[in-house]
Amino acid sequence: MVGVLLLLLLLMPASASAIGHVCGRAGNYTAKSTYRSSLAVLNATFPGNASSSPQLFATATTGVVRALALCRHDTTNLTACRECVASSFTYAQKMCPKHEAATVYYDYDEVNVTRPGCLLGLSGDGGFLSPGSTVTWNDTFFQFFNPVQIPGKAGVVAAAVRQLLTQTARYAAGTARRFATGSMDSIGSAAPTLYSLAQCTPDLSAGDCLACLRRLVGALNATNSVRVGGRMFVLRCNVRFEPFMFHNDKSMQRVPSPSSIAPATAPAPAPAPASKRHGVKPWVIALSVAAPVALVALCFIVHHRRRLRTKHTIDKETTLQGKHTHEFQEKDELLWEMETELAEFAVFDFHQILEATVNFSDENKLGQGGFGPVYKGHFPDGNEIAVKRLDSHSGQGFIEFKNEVELIAKLQHRNLVRLMGCCSQGEEKILVYEYLPNKSLDFFIFDENRKTLLDWDKRLVIIVGIAEGLLYLHKHSRLRVIHRDLKPSNILLDSEMNAKISDFGLAKIFSSNNTEANTTRKVVGTLGYMAPEYASHGLFSIKSDVFSFGVLTLEILSGKRNSHECGNFINLLGHAWQLFEEESWVNLIDAALLPNGHSEEMMRCINIALLCVQENAVDRPTMLDVVAMLSSKTMIVDKPKHPAYFTGEKEAPTTTQSCSVNDVTISMITPR
Repeated sequence: MVGVLLLLLLLMPASASAIGHVCGRAGNYTAKSTYRSSLAVLNATFPGNASSSPQLFATATTGVVRALALCRHDTTNLTACRECVASSFTYAQKMCPKHEAATVYYDYDEVNVTRPGCLLGLSGDGGFLSPGSTVTWNDTFFQFFNPVQIPGKAGVVAAAVRQLLTQTARYAAGTARRFATGSMDSIGSAAPTLYSLAQCTPDLSAGDCLACLRRLVGALNATNSVRVGGRMFVLRCNVRFEPFMFHNDKSMQRVPSPSSIAPATAPAPAPAPASKRHGVKPWVIALSVAAPVALVALCFIVHHRRRLRTKHTIDKETTLQGKHTHEFQEKDELLWEMETELAEFAVFDFHQILEATVNFSDENKLGQGGFGPVYKGHFPDGNEIAVKRLDSHSGQGFIEFKNEVELIAKLQHRNLVRLMGCCSQGEEKILVYEYLPNKSLDFFIFDENRKTLLDWDKRLVIIVGIAEGLLYLHKHSRLRVIHRDLKPSNILLDSEMNAKISDFGLAKIFSSNNTEANTTRKVVGTLGYMAPEYASHGLFSIKSDVFSFGVLTLEILSGKRNSHECGNFINLLGHAWQLFEEESWVNLIDAALLPNGHSEEMMRCINIALLCVQENAVDRPTMLDVVAMLSSKTMIVDKPKHPAYFTGEKEAPTTTQSCSVNDVTISMITPR
């Protein structure tokens, strides 16, 4: 064991050094390029962002460079985290000169567990750092194994190593921090105790984290799985096992050895020495023979009767034990499924919520939603939350609350607001969300001063983000979900102004073969964003959300509410369609965006939005079509037909009631 440790220390120097690096296949940059200057700015600030994060994880975009950094979660030395990320920057530029994509896996002294390592990813291509990207896996995979093999049968050892890493991966995916460690006792008499670690970037969902880690474990070949230690990395997840305690985690999990490992067979007893019978009298011999025979016969009779008496009991206990073992395994698997699906979900006590929001003080109130007010809260550990306190008279009972909680907890996407937990006590029903500092989209696009903070690039990113979030809800999530109340106040913005769709209390879950439904009880939504077939007949489908997305996109482009009178029309839809028909669409664009060199992109977005708000649902594209059109500059976009609620000046009512209808949320309508 000592020899193994010495060999490891010789192979891995005590000073900080890179374990490995992978240079991406992206294009090169020059010394005076925008990429190089952006990299220099990022290098000065980004290491501090990673070390100051509670999760020791950070992403950032500066100019044309995107970066991702993750320090190992068991560190207590934040200075070491910052220094590790900074050193990784230097190493990336040294080993991948002029490459616009690079990944570095860095580490410190193997014995000094208070200074664990980190990983860094740099890219000028947005897809390189995206969760689930195939490029992320193919271009960042790296492995390192100790040359020494674990003594013992190769098949048994390989099974033990795989079980250790598989179980540790399960533990990691089931935690909010996406990090876990484990250990397994000696594999036979000669093999060392093994210690393990599994970690994902904390922005991965539990399912994506587990899939990433399982893929790494599955990449173990017959040779590497019997090594005394090793590591496998991709940018988003990594695993490691060693014969020594290499981490500083206090919650290490004990992983049992595989049942196939049997204890060593006990040596056979030495034969008894032969008796000396020379000179012994015959009667002594007779007695000495008869006594043992009688004793053996007696023991046999007692043993046989006892065996018959206990056989039934033993068989019964064996049957029950097998049944209990099977039930335990089923329960354990069910528990694991729940942990995987609700890994970051918690049930809070009501007094915790009261303390966090200072008894729902007005100073902490963020706004008023359709089902109740939203408050900002602070937990004692410094985490900020958004608390949605549902009104007791909102019409949402326990079943609706339960459905909403279960729905949001299972939906995880970068463009959806994350639900952290809930609270239910008597009439109080509360949802606890992640807090997003930049409030909602309407706070910016409808304010003359703040709208200038959203240039064209930011608005386009927001439009695409909303589209991708809806596509996930409609097609790619495990559930089929229709939002039914998509509007600017339900689009929240994170610290980098990325869009996150919120408020799924109005969503409808569909099976994979059911994409349309008719409700005879309730129509919920906001006038001005509701598709005509939904508002008039209660008929909703994924095309209802497509209509709302189109309205929302036109509002983002114009900086005007759909409910305002525009030109000869009483709403934004007709005005936009007329300007597009007359090829004077530039008059629709928000003045804060002009002049601008992105006229073709703007016109294309208007065209896509008008396709989404066409009167007949069958004419509207799906969100898959919308994302495809937004992602491609060469894809041909159809000419739109006239939009819903198309009313000219002569047909317009004399009142201007419609100017404020966007703020009215419908809670009950009887369909015609």
